[in-house]
Parts: sequence; C-alpha cells; structure tokens
Amino acid sequence: MHLSMWSYLWDLEDLGFDFALRELRETAGLNTISPATSYHAGRFLQPRSPVRKAYFPEDGTIYFRPDRKYWQDVAIAPQVASIAERRDLMRELVNQRDAGGMAVSCWTVCLHNTRIGMAYPQATTRNAFGDPNYYSLCPSHPDARAYVRALVADLSNNYRPDAIELESPCFMGFAHEYHHEKDGVGLQAEDDFLLSLCFCPSCLARSRAAGVDGERAQATVRRWIAEACEREVPAPRWPDFPAAGLDVFKPYGEVYDYLMWRFEPVTSLVAELREATAPQTKVYLIDLKDGWIGGCDLAAIGKVCDGAILCAYGMTPEATEALMRHGRAVLGPDKYLGTGFRVFYPEMADAEQLALRSRAAIAGGATGINYYNYGLIPQKRLEWVGGAVASLPRG
Repeated sequence: MHLSMWSYLWDLEDLGFDFALRELRETAGLNTISPATSYHAGRFLQPRSPVRKAYFPEDGTIYFRPDRKYWQDVAIAPQVASIAERRDLMRELVNQRDAGGMAVSCWTVCLHNTRIGMAYPQATTRNAFGDPNYYSLCPSHPDARAYVRALVADLSNNYRPDAIELESPCFMGFAHEYHHEKDGVGLQAEDDFLLSLCFCPSCLARSRAAGVDGERAQATVRRWIAEACEREVPAPRWPDFPAAGLDVFKPYGEVYDYLMWRFEPVTSLVAELREATAPQTKVYLIDLKDGWIGGCDLAAIGKVCDGAILCAYGMTPEATEALMRHGRAVLGPDKYLGTGFRVFYPEMADAEQLALRSRAAIAGGATGINYYNYGLIPQKRLEWVGGAVASLPRG
C-alpha cells in the first residue's frame, strides 16, 4: 500500500534530512515521501522549523537540477529554486530509496505557475473577454505543453522516482487565492466557472480543428458574465450548479459543445506526459471530486496514465468512501487509486476522525493515501497519521 506525505524540501533541510525521514517512517508509519518538485508561490506557517516561522517559496520554480538536453527546443525555461542550487535533496531522496529507504513519489505542479505566466503571457489561459490569468498556463498552448513534457521527462529520467503525481495539468478556476483577490459583486459558483473558461487563441484554434465553434461559445459566455456583473445582488442563473454538472448547459448547444471539447486538451496532455515519462516511473493525476470543473475526465485520463489520487478534503468518512467507490468504478480494478487528506484543524478535528476517514478510503477501494503536509502541521499530528496508518486493514 502506498502511504505517503506531501512534503517541502525546505522542511527536510530545516528539520534535518535524516530526522525528517525518520519521523515520516517511524512516527507517521509511512513508506513513501511525496516531495514538491515543481511548485508555486505562497506563504506558509512553519510550526516546527527551528529556522523560521514563516516561509515564502520562490514562485514557479523547480526543486531539482535539470539536464539541459531535455530543454533544448523548449521555449519556456525552467527556474531552479535556490535550495536546489545549493543542495540536491532530490538526489539524496532517491539515493536513500536505493539504499532500502522510503519510496519517492514526486509531487509536480504542472500549469499553476505565475512566474511563467508573467514572463510568457501568450501561454496563459484567457477568459471570454481576453483577460489573461497569469497564474494559469493553458493546456492547449504548445509552449505550455512542451514545458511540462520536458519537466516530467527530465525528472523521471534524471532521478528515477517511483512515481510522478501531476497537480494542475488542467484549467484552473478564476478564484485561486491570488494576491489580494477582490470581488465586490459576490460571484456565484457558476460565475467563477464561466470566468475560468479559456478562450485563448490556442483553445479556439484547437476546438475549431475539432469542429467546435469556440467563438460562438465565447460570445454567449461573455454575455452571461456581463449580466452577472450588472446584478444589484448576486443571484444564480442555475441554482443546481455545480451539483447538476455540465447538464445545465445542454440547452445552450454552442457552450455545451465547447465544454465537452474542453476535456480533450487535458486528456491529451496527460497522455503526452505519460509518454514522456521514463517507463519505470508511474504517472498519477491529483484531482478533486468535481474534476470536470477543470476539464478532467477521470475515465479518459485513467486510460492514458497509471491512476489517480482523488483528494477527499473536508469530506465525512461516508463521503470519502463514496468518492473512492466512484473512482474505483471509473478507473477499473487495475489502476492505482489513492486519496489525500489535509491534517489541518478544524477540518480534521482529531486523531479518531483521521483514522475513520483513512479506513473509509480503503473500504471504498483506495490502494493508497497521501497526507498533507509534513512541515505545515504540529509534531503531535504526525502521531495522528501514525495511528490512522496503524488502524488500516492489512493484506
């Protein structure tokens, strides 16, 4: 069983490499570490670091040392984080794995990258009005696709991890905790979705080649967004969205056709990433319950990679088990299915809740669990993880 914890390399350096792995293995009872190997900006409280209590990672950087032969014909250049320049912790992780230590499953952020978006705005998603979302590279844009292909090819061939976990190989939402986001309108869930739809030149060209009229869909979506911005108070156009999924758009043929096409660039990108990755390294999608919002078709993606990690953030044990049963039914019996839990309070109230949800995931058909996040939680909550892992059925 794959039992891992998403971790940042700066936490391994601050707390001590050997100490951190020993905690993950002995206190948390895990057999795998999922280090962030490509990551975005943020501000992180560091409860256990002896060095700092707040950390601001460099935006849009990679945490391994690239081999330039994989990047020769790629328009977008990677930027190496300073911690990786001074110490190759990724190499140390795979070396300890090869010596009989923990497996290494690389947590890899794909298209969420503000640094690249600012430097290469032509590769970003654009809403129906043509405004760029700098934090979100577009899965239809050839340069963005080439960047992520080179990323996984370099990482998998140069370091030989056991797996690569793909975060955000898809379209991102409009609301995504960008710096000081402001919304005086009171956007509804449908409005956020409509603003997240990409109508960049690459999407329009790719949909046109598939026989879909993206320009007509763009005009309708633009009108809907304008009407939402003119309301005196917020009011949903479709009260059953997102529960009803894309069916609410069926009466609007041009939009529905575009939304059904929108799965294609994501699925084909994941297929290209599996092909670019070294054969011995597994490739998993990280996703949420309503992955269709970002253009993820779990059934289609499951056919082109090795499985998925469906995060059960904020879910009850019953909902967690149901999500895993759905994931298993969609993926079939032979693909990897994992889940993810945040060990954050009050979302995870106590050790018993974590154990209940962990057992529910396995009962629903999961064959692995990732816990979030090593450096962001107090040491005592590692004991929660250890208790949850110890309570799982074996065999």
